[in-house]
Amino acid sequence: MAIAEMLRSRDFISVEELAAHFAVATQTIRRDLVALCDQGVARRRHGGIESLARSGNLTFKDRRVLNREAKQSIAASVASRVGDGEAISLGIGTTTQFVAEALLAHRQLKIVTNNLPLAVMVGQNSDFSLAIAGGTVRGGDLDVCGATVDAFFASYKVDVAIFGVGGIDEDGSLLDFSEEEVRAREAMLRNCRKSYLVLDSSKFTRPAHVHGGRIDQVTAVFCDADPPAAIRRILDESGVQFVRTSEAAVRP
Repeated sequence: MAIAEMLRSRDFISVEELAAHFAVATQTIRRDLVALCDQGVARRRHGGIESLARSGNLTFKDRRVLNREAKQSIAASVASRVGDGEAISLGIGTTTQFVAEALLAHRQLKIVTNNLPLAVMVGQNSDFSLAIAGGTVRGGDLDVCGATVDAFFASYKVDVAIFGVGGIDEDGSLLDFSEEEVRAREAMLRNCRKSYLVLDSSKFTRPAHVHGGRIDQVTAVFCDADPPAAIRRILDESGVQFVRTSEAAVRP
């Protein structure tokens, strides 16, 4: 996962550089590189590894590999705060899919989403009610965005909206990689009673170029590590709850 994170800002990294960075043998590095290539995150080149995603966001499959344990801890904490029978909207991205997995033990949830892998998973639970947005599927991201999705979320009033974000600027701005992603997230935020922003700590330093909304507009933020000092001040001043999810969540 650490190597995959490094490839976000690098086109190529050599085996020797990685061995020195992690203070391990080159044979150990090569085994990790084989695993990353098998997962479709990167491609082998002579002497090292190269990124498959040199600009913009990674594909859904690539992102699911990254920060897996952090996302699972976030999901467990969020699920512990969701009650049986509630109506939940779930946004795009891999962290929300982990949340959906953690919610499978609940009963009679009403799920509203534009996240296709998430919908396929929860749709197999006959105890859940599922509504999914229609429209054009974005290749690589495995979701539906656009004007139809904005209207879709506007037709529901859910108890809790749960969504991720591409990145967080130091001034508290929420960042994504497309205007469609921002509009879908904002439609969820307008049509809920509570809103949970879920993100692993890498999002605090991750660049994304489309701005929409602020971190102080949500009910609670769930993250695996403490935020930077500037973000912490914004949260404290606005009264937004920050939930550090490093400890196991226990469902009430």
